[in-house]
Amino acid sequence: MSAPSAPPARGARLRAPSRLVGVDAARGVALLGMVATHVLPLETYDADGFETGASLTAVLAAGRASALFAVLAGVSLALAGGGTRPPVGRGLARARRGVAARAGVVAAVGLLVGSFGAPVAVILVNYGLLFLVALPFLGWGPRRLVPLGAAWLVVVPVLLHPLRGALQGAGLLSLRPGSSPTPLSLADPVELVGHLLLTGYYPVLSWAGFLVLGLGVGRLDLRRAGTVVVVALGGLAAALVAWASSAALLPLAAPSLEVPAGFPTPAETLGTALQTGFYGTTPTTSWWWLVVDAPHSGTPPDMVGVAGSALAVLGAVLLLARVARPVVWPFAAMGSMTLTLYSLHVLSLGVLVGYEVATASPGPDPSVLYTVQVVGLLLVGGLWQLTGRRGPLEGLAAAASRAARGPDR
Repeated sequence: MSAPSAPPARGARLRAPSRLVGVDAARGVALLGMVATHVLPLETYDADGFETGASLTAVLAAGRASALFAVLAGVSLALAGGGTRPPVGRGLARARRGVAARAGVVAAVGLLVGSFGAPVAVILVNYGLLFLVALPFLGWGPRRLVPLGAAWLVVVPVLLHPLRGALQGAGLLSLRPGSSPTPLSLADPVELVGHLLLTGYYPVLSWAGFLVLGLGVGRLDLRRAGTVVVVALGGLAAALVAWASSAALLPLAAPSLEVPAGFPTPAETLGTALQTGFYGTTPTTSWWWLVVDAPHSGTPPDMVGVAGSALAVLGAVLLLARVARPVVWPFAAMGSMTLTLYSLHVLSLGVLVGYEVATASPGPDPSVLYTVQVVGLLLVGGLWQLTGRRGPLEGLAAAASRAARGPDR
């Protein structure tokens, strides 16, 4: 009979030598960025109430925070599945079963969280589907994954542009951005699949490029400072090239960029929408829409640009973690349990909306609400580390993954 295991030391999970705390910290940064886009205004207004452009939140976080999440999902899958040594044979089969089970838990949580009534586009169901897309690539190395991910972000949006137009023209694809998927969405599987794969905030068929790219980066030796510097500079270069390319072509595209009647945009004017973003895709009335670099537009400049910024942030945080680990620790504490904390964040917004409706009150000031949310997430993340355990939902996903993988042989 084996001796009982000792209780976990405080903060033991983040102090484990094998853990790349910088990846957790980058995930924490992504969480705070998504909270900002959910809570803070993305547009600025003049004294008369007319839109004047994008807010600082939109410039820094819109589209970028969620893309960082998706890239880090790939990095995390790589680190959990062999790191620089991709699994092979039975190990690969077990890894695929484990990831598939984890995907099921994340998607199920996403359907539940979508029922909270929060005014946000919940990413979790899409996130789970992205895990399933990764299954064929779990045994690949970085020399294949990184080029494939980069090409995916450029080519697939171009291929989907006419496909969406044809499906919309045939009445098979809704123009509406759609609400977050819930269990009730399963009653209309055609619309749900179209929303998840093609037209939602996070269309899986194009966003899979983020995960494949992240999987390739996670197969690199991220413990070497030189590798991390290359990742950061490569990401920064990609973001700058995407921005410059769009800026150069946009004057030529401008005459063709007319939003058709019935196509939804978050902003009141096209000019502001080009700064603050769309609902995941652009109109399909002209090929020129593909040169737009706007958040959640799903165009090649948008996809490459936010992927580049994600790699730059990941590299910067990894480097910071090497020289100032205490500075990144609070972010890493959050990042180690983002499934739980993201769900709590969405739940809190749903409760707040319900309270506002019930009391007919305008709700708190956005900056106050954001401060409360950030402080709350930092406290919960930090205090939970004292248990030395995974977050509750992370533990559920890990248990499902272990059960699906089966025993080691």
